[in-house]
Amino acid sequence: MTSGWKSILLTVVLAAVASGGGAWLGASWMMKRDQPLGVHDIVHQKLNLSAEQNARLDDIEARFSVRRQALEAQVRQANRELAAAISASKGDTPEVYAAVDHFHDAMGGLQKATIAHVFEMRSVLTDEQARIFDREIAGALTQERQ
Repeated sequence: MTSGWKSILLTVVLAAVASGGGAWLGASWMMKRDQPLGVHDIVHQKLNLSAEQNARLDDIEARFSVRRQALEAQVRQANRELAAAISASKGDTPEVYAAVDHFHDAMGGLQKATIAHVFEMRSVLTDEQARIFDREIAGALTQERQ
């Protein structure tokens, strides 16, 4: 291969790598930008918290983190049970429906605990902070930008 063709091939390869990298970075930035803020981000970025509020919220968040991990483990276990029931069945069976119910119970437990956590965090806020918090939480749940 002549040096002219080598240069052209190298240029094409570099251009492909650069365009692929740019597309990936752009897509990553767009996806991150369009995601609604989580509860932690809303509290710590949108509200002007006092040092005491921050300390109380840190304690609440630390306690819930442990609880959330346990509940998420229950959801994963229920999901595995559902997968096993589906794999072992030849269609709609009582075992599949029992596994579905177990999964729904586990997921519902996680959702209820999360809502209780949100209200526990809200109890630390002033009335004005609570109004902002409520608006942001509603927007995050409906995925509407505030």
